[in-house]
Amino acid sequence: MDGTGRESGAAEAAGFEDLSDSEFPDFSELGDIEELGNQPGSSLGDPRKQVNSQGPYKRKREADAPTPMERFYLRCLWVSDLSTQSWCEQQMVYGKELPGFQSAEKAAVLGAGASIHLARELELHDLVNIHTSTKEDAWAVKLLNILSMVPILQSGGTIREFPVFGEIEGVFLVGVIDELHYTSKGELELAELKTRKRPMMPLEAQKEKDRFQVSLYKCIFDAMVKGQVTSASLVHHMKLSPELLLGSQVQKHAHQGGFTVKSFGDLLELAILSLTLSDLPVIDALKIEYSHQETDAVLGTEMVVFEENRVREKLRHHLGYWTGLREPQGVDVKEAWKCRMCDYATICEWRKSGGRRASTLEQPAQKMSR
Repeated sequence: MDGTGRESGAAEAAGFEDLSDSEFPDFSELGDIEELGNQPGSSLGDPRKQVNSQGPYKRKREADAPTPMERFYLRCLWVSDLSTQSWCEQQMVYGKELPGFQSAEKAAVLGAGASIHLARELELHDLVNIHTSTKEDAWAVKLLNILSMVPILQSGGTIREFPVFGEIEGVFLVGVIDELHYTSKGELELAELKTRKRPMMPLEAQKEKDRFQVSLYKCIFDAMVKGQVTSASLVHHMKLSPELLLGSQVQKHAHQGGFTVKSFGDLLELAILSLTLSDLPVIDALKIEYSHQETDAVLGTEMVVFEENRVREKLRHHLGYWTGLREPQGVDVKEAWKCRMCDYATICEWRKSGGRRASTLEQPAQKMSR
């Protein structure tokens, strides 16, 4: 198979998964939400009523209370978490607190999407399993993947599953870009694949979530190639040890790729230097492609207009929850139809209170109809 090998390792320890983080539940699969319009949310009737109706936690922020990032033991945030947050913040929080609560239908959509992404990646890259025993090894595998893909992109080729990371607004973000390639005009284009169970385009609310995701990818990638992402930032946020020697298998694969490194710090500096001196351009175009899971037919594509000020404003609002500046918020009345598709509708505090939870620094959203 043409292309360079992409190594995989103990990704969970590093904050990365080996597959793209681009697939989310296809919320239209559980019902024809096009027909719901702006109807207020109502319970679908969930058999899992053993969960306390007040929700898993009573979240009253105190001055010395841990922030959500501290409470969930997070050193970084996935772009996918922030994208899901833009759909419904309260739903995203419940997903963290009750990870086993997801419906089988949504889990099946995610699984099918992951399989399609893997098949597309194998068209360009071979996968090589590497044993990793430390978080430094796991991060090293991602850095080796970056080092192997930068020359391909420099030569005008196409790459898939490109890891991105960096500090934005004081919080460390990580993600995986589906595909980067050059257009016929010579522009560097990010192409994001979204697969859907039903052969129909998503509603505007879900498109907006997807636009936010690819816009964040651009922010992080651009910072990486501009030299704005530092090794010190990665080491600080992820609590890594630069002096730690890499595992034997990691060193072996680094050597096979032409890199003679022994410590994690050596490899990290090499990767950061390679990105900075690569002369890679910033991303010029953002494209989202929606395809049907069963037939692989393209349902439609959307070109995203990047609006940096708007993206950063939205990001700061989302980070306000993670850094403890405000309580989580659910949807407002005009998007209450989302509750009809939510696994947590029967336990949702926001919904039960009519959207009246006060925010520490911001005004609460419009009261929801019940």
